[in-house]
Amino acid sequence: MVRSRILGATGIALVLAFSAGGAYAAGDCAAGKTITDGVLTIATGNPAYFPWVIDDAPETGKGFEAAVAYEVAMRMGFDADQVAWTRTSFDQAIQPGAKDFDFNMQQYSITADREKVVDFSVPYYHAPMAVLTTQSVVDGGAAPTLSSLAGLVWGADSNTTAVPMLNELIAPAKSPLLYNDNTDVVEAMKANQIDAALFDLPTALYLGAVVLDGGVILGQFPADRSENPDRFGLLMEKGNPLKACVDDALNAMTEDGTLAGIEATWLSQNTGVPVIE
Repeated sequence: MVRSRILGATGIALVLAFSAGGAYAAGDCAAGKTITDGVLTIATGNPAYFPWVIDDAPETGKGFEAAVAYEVAMRMGFDADQVAWTRTSFDQAIQPGAKDFDFNMQQYSITADREKVVDFSVPYYHAPMAVLTTQSVVDGGAAPTLSSLAGLVWGADSNTTAVPMLNELIAPAKSPLLYNDNTDVVEAMKANQIDAALFDLPTALYLGAVVLDGGVILGQFPADRSENPDRFGLLMEKGNPLKACVDDALNAMTEDGTLAGIEATWLSQNTGVPVIE
């Protein structure tokens, strides 16, 4: 389903950094704290989608989350060959209990309810939300308004934050139809069961251009539109001692501009998608 992409400057920099043997690692923070000694085990989705992971191959370091994962690993002292990947479903990983990974990356929104049973890192991405629909729903190309959006039939993945965000941002007239995952949401749109759905902007752009025939992005909400903007965090087992190390790495990446550089490489926001006010 995904398209290949040439490794850019960020990917090259990652390779060079790893070849230096983790020279930029911040001490021995992670020593003795991973589930396998000397190895950092990272989980992603099955499959993992563009633009978060390119070609469902996180080990290449291509894609936003794959690149962030390897940068975090490097800053904690792990070389590329000390990173092991595993797969989980979205819902499986947010359940309480022991985990078979050190952290999991598949666009997990940080919420108070989830933080009762799992730990999250500091945010690595603030996601603007976008409205995905089809050309058949678009009426004359007029700019969408909150009142017009409220009259649509909405669908949502019941396992994500899409439902509360729909209620907060749009307040639809009818309760959204709920599905098991985002794949089912898109299939419902193809079958004309629903008119629209909310996705983070990069995912909406990919689905509209590649997966959904006649897909249209009506607009996006600015990340600070709501009091609780959608923030993605690395998910970990509750009480994981590795959290402080991961947070230190992400904070350093934010402060020195590395995180913004990775975002610019893989999640450029110069999309021309209008903002819904």
